[in-house]
Amino acid sequence: MTAPAPVAPAAAVRRNWREVMLNRRMLVCIFTGFASGLPLYLLLNLVPAWLKTEGLSLKAIGAFALIQFPYTWKFLWAPLLDRFGILPLFGRRRSWMLVTQLGLLAAIAWLGRLSPTDQLTLVVALTAVIALCSATLDIALDAFRREILDDDELGLGNAIHVNAYRIAGLVPGSLSLILADHLPWSQVFLITAAFMLPGMVMTLMVREPAAAERRPRTLRDAVVEPFHEFFSRHGVRSALLVLAFIFLYKLGDSLCTALATPFYLDMGYSKTEIGVIAKNAGLWPMVIGGILGGIWMVKLGINRALWLFGVVQIVTILGFVWLAWLGPAPSDAARLVVLATVIAGEAVGAGLGTTAFVAYMARTTHPAYSATQLALFTSLMAVPRTFINASAGWLVEGMGWFNFFLLCFMLAIPGMLLLFKVAPWHAGPVASLRTDP
Repeated sequence: MTAPAPVAPAAAVRRNWREVMLNRRMLVCIFTGFASGLPLYLLLNLVPAWLKTEGLSLKAIGAFALIQFPYTWKFLWAPLLDRFGILPLFGRRRSWMLVTQLGLLAAIAWLGRLSPTDQLTLVVALTAVIALCSATLDIALDAFRREILDDDELGLGNAIHVNAYRIAGLVPGSLSLILADHLPWSQVFLITAAFMLPGMVMTLMVREPAAAERRPRTLRDAVVEPFHEFFSRHGVRSALLVLAFIFLYKLGDSLCTALATPFYLDMGYSKTEIGVIAKNAGLWPMVIGGILGGIWMVKLGINRALWLFGVVQIVTILGFVWLAWLGPAPSDAARLVVLATVIAGEAVGAGLGTTAFVAYMARTTHPAYSATQLALFTSLMAVPRTFINASAGWLVEGMGWFNFFLLCFMLAIPGMLLLFKVAPWHAGPVASLRTDP
């Protein structure tokens, strides 16, 4: 099968940012981000807090990151989503979106009825199911979003998606933690599961993208052509540099937040303080900064945004170094302000970096193979969070929180250095799909 010619990365004449922002597609991006973010943040924030309060060790909690393996291997079954639908009435993209959200609703509600100490095997299995459904939902949502957005909408559309994605984290990372101080865990997980419903309503109301009508003719084409097209378009050397950049750009930031909730608990903060301050302190800076960053990307371009936002992302890791240097102490007003400052900085840095990064990955895909190529890119992005983050508990116990966060800062530098090759500043606002060797 011969791949169609790549679509230009941006219109020759850019639209006014108001035209880009004020349309129905941006509203849809809010729902795709929220539906995508909720199950992941449940695994990253709520499950570790639940396991710690139930008496599991930091090593065991850190090892739970391995359960997120579907996020790193989802490119293996992404061709199935490019080739087949499972509910013909809803189309290829929407059918996968609906079925996986139904699975997540049921699995999250069931998880809270289990005991981590008495039913650990079942807890592991069910969290793996949540990760599998969540990763598959991400494949469908990423492809759906890429197919409904015009090229000059990628920056802002992905900024809105990323911000909604992170706002979704306030449910398991804030609301659910607060509720856990007053309700049994079974009710907490049931309430958390109910927040999957808005994404399901969105799936029922939207139409299948017209671009989704183009599908690989055979399963072999769905498996082989996305990779052949990517390496042919870039050349092997440049393609490998792109893949290395995708692996490294978020490495330091991802590892830094791998055990964030246990870190706050070790620093002497209560679950309610973490829920109210540590999470909500980053909400408005994250939302405002992310939206302004997305609007800025319309004028600035994705390449330069990767540089500027990446610098902010690295610098804010030092806030965790500072908090670890202060060490545990009884909570008072000053300590709460310090925590709020650190979390607000991390939210802005990670939010801006992710906004530009996701837009870059979407721009690098070919429209005919969006599900598989985006799954490959986001799988690489998830490798640090899954496998490297699994070592976070051992690293902390071996070197302490302070040295651990210094290591995270150092690991963030190689990804920035690769920008010289994969997204040079001088390329300007409109960068070619081809990365020069």
